[in-house]
Amino acid sequence: MTRRWLFADQLGPHFDVGRDGVLLVESRAALGRRTYHRQKLHLVLSALRHRAAELGDSAVLLRTTTYAEALAEVGGPVRVYEPTSRSAERFVRRQVEVGTVEGVDPTPGFSLPRSEFRAWADGRRQLRMDDFYRFQRRRLGLLLEGDGPVGGSWSYDADNREPPPKGADRLDVPAPYRPREDDIDAQVREDLDRWEREDGLVTVGRDGPRLFAVTRREALAALERFVTERLPAFGPHEDAMLKGDWAMAHSLLSVPMNLGLLDPVEVAERAVAAHHDGSAPLASVEGFVRQVVGWREYVWQLYWHFGPTYRRRNALAARRSLPTWFDELDADAVEAACLRDVLEGVRDRGWVHHIPRLMVLGNWAAQRGYDPDALTEWFQTRFVDGYDWVMPANVVGMSQHADGGAMATKPYVSGGAYVNRMSDYCGGCRYDPKVRVGERACPFTAGYWAFLDRTADRLEGNLRMARPLQQRHRLADLDDVVEQERRRGAAAP
Repeated sequence: MTRRWLFADQLGPHFDVGRDGVLLVESRAALGRRTYHRQKLHLVLSALRHRAAELGDSAVLLRTTTYAEALAEVGGPVRVYEPTSRSAERFVRRQVEVGTVEGVDPTPGFSLPRSEFRAWADGRRQLRMDDFYRFQRRRLGLLLEGDGPVGGSWSYDADNREPPPKGADRLDVPAPYRPREDDIDAQVREDLDRWEREDGLVTVGRDGPRLFAVTRREALAALERFVTERLPAFGPHEDAMLKGDWAMAHSLLSVPMNLGLLDPVEVAERAVAAHHDGSAPLASVEGFVRQVVGWREYVWQLYWHFGPTYRRRNALAARRSLPTWFDELDADAVEAACLRDVLEGVRDRGWVHHIPRLMVLGNWAAQRGYDPDALTEWFQTRFVDGYDWVMPANVVGMSQHADGGAMATKPYVSGGAYVNRMSDYCGGCRYDPKVRVGERACPFTAGYWAFLDRTADRLEGNLRMARPLQQRHRLADLDDVVEQERRRGAAAP
């Protein structure tokens, strides 16, 4: 008998359970290897245990210190799907060599096999997301008219950059799907409490009610709620932020998708169906499809394509350690309204949407010169949807420009004006986004100019940065700004 060993991010029905049953493993070593957000561990354990309960007698759930101990206890070879991390892949290869793993099958968790991405990438000087996204749309037959895009444009990103409605505390959309905790969740919480109290398990962030789907039934309900009630509002305000609305119109599907509960193609096709039946506008549907079969799959493929040394790239020579207040999610130490609220979101939920990640947390880290490898680790462990494959391209490439432009054409840094335009944070903040120097100087605005001055030599040949690099010379107070931010150092703003 050959069981199918499913990792904790391979829990949906498209990961075939086989006729000989399934092995699921809770590894205490894996749980404690890094300092994870408490709610992330809860989600992973809850998902594993719920899947075991669903499968009943056909599943064996082993709770061991290591994966190797679990395989030894099974007493026979298992088959696996391609893991989603290099460390797990190396482990599986070793088990293949000694015979405890019979074979490794291509993962059904992503729409494009790794071998086909290699063929697509072969001979290309640059691997741009736009090119990959068009390739995916054509390959999967999504939002097409003939060989071209529905509506005549491949991207409606320009239509999806509206600021939040003036005077609104939250978007006028129905609330996202909210799962109900059950006895399995109660046992998970009890176990985590005991392990922290008695066994030295270290976590970060606060415990809280489970906000994300961990079963197939919940994931489908969350998908349906999003598509039927929230998708129309998603596009216009997908880049906007409101301090009183942490979810905005986002889908909250990254967790169940990264647990393997939803097939990415079924998610994209469900959104496309909403456009076809007239219940969601093209710009919102296209923007969501771009996230699911464009960006998400692009990031997955680049994880393998760029190799194990990618996350250690440091083109802008950013070497500062993460300060304790940032590392430990001490939002109470922060006075800058945007950074305080976003850090609270990470502390309290382990999740904020992509713009707070990129334009608040990532922007701050780039301006301050935080080490990109350490920052990648932070995003991976502090976010409930963070995995080894998720964060390198998102952080090293997109956010920090530490890969020197292998992914993005310029650093995603900005002053306080961007936050002011796209959120309601600045109105109640002690800092003024228009002020560079002095007690009311916005640390993002001042940090932006200090960043440009610090990285000018390394960005000199970047055409998209030529204008801002030149503009810094027109600032009569540039030296004062740079000195002010030097004195700020690692302190919370």
